[in-house]
Amino acid sequence: MVRRVWLQTGDLVFRSKLRAVVESVGGELGDAGGADLLVIEAGSRGWEERVGEAVGRGVSVLAFGPHVGADLLRRARELGAVAVPNSQVEEALRAFFRPL
Repeated sequence: MVRRVWLQTGDLVFRSKLRAVVESVGGELGDAGGADLLVIEAGSRGWEERVGEAVGRGVSVLAFGPHVGADLLRRARELGAVAVPNSQVEEALRAFFRPL
């Protein structure tokens, strides 16, 4: 089960919202190296490399971006991430914490 989450976004509003989701479901924020889940804003600095490295280590990645950035979301999926538009990122993050 997901417990530690690392967030990569330059948008402070999204960071605050996502932090609140993580904390509301009993998770905690941590560094990328020890995280169970990386939540990455597609298009942010170094995002493709970060997704590729995490997926290569078997770490789950949730990528998000604007709905008009379909190419970014498609690329994230190609790299092995779950990718959703901004409007769905909070619900998608909650889903990672649900038991199978």
